[in-house]
Amino acid sequence: MSLLTSLLVLIVVARLLGQIFQRFNQPAIVGEMLAGIFLGPSVLNLIQANTALAGISELAIFLVVLSAGLEMNFKDILNALRGRGVVIAVLGFIIPLAGGILVGTAFQLDVMRTVFLGLCVSITALPVTVRILQSFNLLDSDIARYSVATAILNDVVALLALGAILNLPEHRSFHSVGISIISTSWKLIALGSFILGCNWFLKKLVERGVHLKKISERIVNLLGNEALFGILVLFVLAFGSISEALGFHFVIGAFFGALLIDRKYFFPSRYNELDHTLRSVSEGFLAPVFFAYLGLEFNIFAMKPYGFVITVLAVSIGSKILAGWLGGILIQLSHTRSLGIGIILNGRGVMELVIANIAYERGFIGQDLFSTLVLMGVVTTIITPLLFRKLIIPKLEADGRSEVS
Repeated sequence: MSLLTSLLVLIVVARLLGQIFQRFNQPAIVGEMLAGIFLGPSVLNLIQANTALAGISELAIFLVVLSAGLEMNFKDILNALRGRGVVIAVLGFIIPLAGGILVGTAFQLDVMRTVFLGLCVSITALPVTVRILQSFNLLDSDIARYSVATAILNDVVALLALGAILNLPEHRSFHSVGISIISTSWKLIALGSFILGCNWFLKKLVERGVHLKKISERIVNLLGNEALFGILVLFVLAFGSISEALGFHFVIGAFFGALLIDRKYFFPSRYNELDHTLRSVSEGFLAPVFFAYLGLEFNIFAMKPYGFVITVLAVSIGSKILAGWLGGILIQLSHTRSLGIGIILNGRGVMELVIANIAYERGFIGQDLFSTLVLMGVVTTIITPLLFRKLIIPKLEADGRSEVS
């Protein structure tokens, strides 16, 4: 099958299954990944992963991360480190990370596979979290506030950990690893200083009366809304390039560059147009290709032993529920809301799959573990809204009725 035909079939089937899953209040990415699994070696074997599709997938990763960064606010990350929410955020990362590492150790995986398993288990994807909460009209609730804060912190820490791992030397003696850790620490400080410096500079511009929204409006009036989108992409590309120059993955810088782009820098109508343009390119074309491509790389026959797969699924689900519930109880939330947070934290989706794909492409993990991580992303994302609707929504509605009466 030619590249064009493969690409068209992949897009059509991914979009179709994505829309079907959305009709059942499931994230579209689940259907898109299943499209790749269905068309790939696990089922029909019609399309194989190749270099050309991998290149398109790399571009898709950039736009997926750009979209995720735009959904967040730099101030929200700083706020997530303050107050009681940090308890849930820290437990929501450490307990699943420890669970993943214990599973890797028990099944005698090497260090890199064990670390990546722990990282992928520890992640909660912000876009998936927001969309699930939005579907239940709970974005202004305690559950949403603490879940979103945890997702933000988990994603940021996981991306920084990824950057440190990618800087480790190929031949790992204690001496070389120690030097690498010191070098990586300075690079992380340099990257963090650059990001914080840019944030400080943008704030100072606003404080001194520079109306950034008027500048963006002039650009649109002069060159059109597409020019504003182009400048946004160039801004984020600059951060990605600096990240890559320091030895980290391009995605890390792109993510933080997108974080710095605040809605207040645009008029509401212009921001909505910008968001619409990005979603048209990303969700309408490239994002489905990326998630379907992950499905193509998934190989059900490579997932052995099955005891390992079942253990990974059980630990990934159980550790997140335990972390959210325990964190909620510690900050004196009700059992229902604490359990609700734990369930919501299972929505891994985008960021877990991005990190798994990077680890697979760089050779840190094999197809067996990669396929297991893709399956984990699919299963945990599917069961999150189902469990929440079954176990939490009836109790929240009962609590609401009792408060009214």
